[in-house]
Amino acid sequence: MADPARDYSQQKYFLNIIDTFYGIALILFFLGTGLSVYLQGAIESLGLPGCLSIALFLLAAFLLYYLFRLPLNFYAGFTLEHKFNLSRQNAGSWWVEQLKSFLLAYIILLILILCFYWILAGFKQWWLVVSVSWIAFSVVLAKLTPVLIIPLFFKYKRLEDDLLRQRIFDLARRMRVKFMDVFEIDFSKKTLKANAAFTGIGKSRRVILADTLKDKYTTDEIEAILAHEFAHFQRGHIFKLIAVDSILTLGLFYLIFRTNVYFLGVFGLDSLKQLAGLPLVFLYFMLFGFIVQPFGAYVSRRFEREADGLALQATRNKEAFISMMDKLAGQNLADRKPHPLIKFFFFDHPPIDERIKTAREFAG
Repeated sequence: MADPARDYSQQKYFLNIIDTFYGIALILFFLGTGLSVYLQGAIESLGLPGCLSIALFLLAAFLLYYLFRLPLNFYAGFTLEHKFNLSRQNAGSWWVEQLKSFLLAYIILLILILCFYWILAGFKQWWLVVSVSWIAFSVVLAKLTPVLIIPLFFKYKRLEDDLLRQRIFDLARRMRVKFMDVFEIDFSKKTLKANAAFTGIGKSRRVILADTLKDKYTTDEIEAILAHEFAHFQRGHIFKLIAVDSILTLGLFYLIFRTNVYFLGVFGLDSLKQLAGLPLVFLYFMLFGFIVQPFGAYVSRRFEREADGLALQATRNKEAFISMMDKLAGQNLADRKPHPLIKFFFFDHPPIDERIKTAREFAG
């Protein structure tokens, strides 16, 4: 008998691998065929100021990259989700969301790339200054995400269930966590999956419950989920992950600083200051991200295990934790027991069966 969760997960893994190598191939094609140099020449012939030239080059390159990936993106994000009855989003809504995502990604990239070229032109040790500026921007973005970004895709409303809301605040007090308020988002307009989050930094921190979770889980189960999220904050996992990402960012830009001359020569380019060399920076990011992905997943899994343990200690209700995990696995078609190699590369959380086993062995 076919296992929908295993079939769905295996297709997601396969698409993830294809997407990674296809993206790398597209950038190599862009550089290797001279398309990047041609695009630079065409834009420079317009005689635009430097900032506008960068913005136009990035827009053209990003649009081409997006269009070449569109069939794969459509299958993974729309067709596959409907095939396994996980989505209720119509095609029109999906396209609107894609347009929003494209524009948002372009704006964020433009800010980072303008910063990159400005620093590249003015600092000898540019790799260090670029790293620090990009890290600072990522922290600002994390703070603004619940305020500016999530509302672009979902509607917020203050949680109306006063008893549940009070239960969440009581749990937060016990775990010494402070936040703005508890909100519900309309997850169900797009997906049948469930989720919850404790997001934001400082005064923007808030609890977010998907309506697909709030309506199908008991109060004890929701408390177990949020105890896990609060445990991340209590242990400083967010800032530890920022620290890890910062070290990796420093390492990557230093690698670019030390080696870019050799790889520019391969593609007939003279300097990283050329617009045509920008895809090479993206190629570094894609290759480096692929290489360090297992390390990042390992660090994340360690933090998730620690958060599970703290959540069980805080709630003293392993039955609710186990039933919650079972429900999430079924609702989200999670791969409960992946192959060790799949876990090594893709899983930033311990597999569901491991988490349930930990809960059953909990002595609380």
